[in-house]
Amino acid sequence: MLDATGQLIHEGSLPNDRVALAELLTHYPAATVALEAGTHSPWISRFLTGLGAAVIVANPRKLHAISRHERKCDRRDAAMLARLARADVALLHPLQHGSAQAQHDLLGIKLRDALVRTRVGLINTVRFTLKSLGYPVSNPSSEAFHKHIVSEVPADCLPVVQPLLTVLTLITAQIKTLEGNLVTRSKKDYPVTQRLQQIAGVGPLTALCFVLKIGDPARFGRSRDVGPYLGLCPGRDQSGDTDKQLRISKCGDGLLRRLLVSAAHYILGPFGPACALRTYGQHLTGTSTREKKRAVVAVARKLAVLLLSLWKHGTDYEPRVPAAPALVLTPV
Repeated sequence: MLDATGQLIHEGSLPNDRVALAELLTHYPAATVALEAGTHSPWISRFLTGLGAAVIVANPRKLHAISRHERKCDRRDAAMLARLARADVALLHPLQHGSAQAQHDLLGIKLRDALVRTRVGLINTVRFTLKSLGYPVSNPSSEAFHKHIVSEVPADCLPVVQPLLTVLTLITAQIKTLEGNLVTRSKKDYPVTQRLQQIAGVGPLTALCFVLKIGDPARFGRSRDVGPYLGLCPGRDQSGDTDKQLRISKCGDGLLRRLLVSAAHYILGPFGPACALRTYGQHLTGTSTREKKRAVVAVARKLAVLLLSLWKHGTDYEPRVPAAPALVLTPV
């Protein structure tokens, strides 16, 4: 705790619960509180704001004065946070958490993603187990994998993988239930997701995750600013005559970035419809794997800008298929 002149008036630790936080604010009412973004920062920031405190949620990726300190510890971290908040709030690169309902809905998407990853791991385990026994299996969809195994594997080998097949059945049912709930909620509480799904490759989960993470589209002065916010823009290291272009920063939410990249893969894939996004990516696609990855990331970045533009301006999506180049016949 610092006073108006920057003098230390209190230092200590407290339990990370609502009772202790409320008691702290009884001693320092209407205080300005600075904390780093993390697992607990959403509910803490909402709780303290409700008690009348001015809460600043700092971006830990930007606080190199803390993360790169040669003698880093919690005590010095807290002191640096307090002094940065007192000097200039912009130095903390503050973040804005969403509402409690938005956090619950976003957690539903993340829990569904965790179940999908778990299912993939179990499917690979079953596949490798049967392969070691000399019984390779086909490659059906993840939803139908446990059903196909029963008909493809001999009866004497089925008891070996039956426990995993039972778990796969339960996980698949839970994933389907979660997806149904999320789609229903997106239609009811976030109708703008229906407009975003007009773009081929953008499904209900991608649109809902985008809306929940952005929160307010007006927070971006320019639509193209959403690219750096999601970590889809290259980093930069400029000093003097040297100006290096680095890999993408991968800031922001990793799940949303992965969903946008998946949508970009569909747009550039064999089933992607003709549109300006597809043409833009095809112009960037080269022969090497690295060039193809760059093209996918570029399309994902442009897709994020397009989604934000549709949301901000309330317009419908027009594919704008580029016209084929005119055939010029030269006289012989």
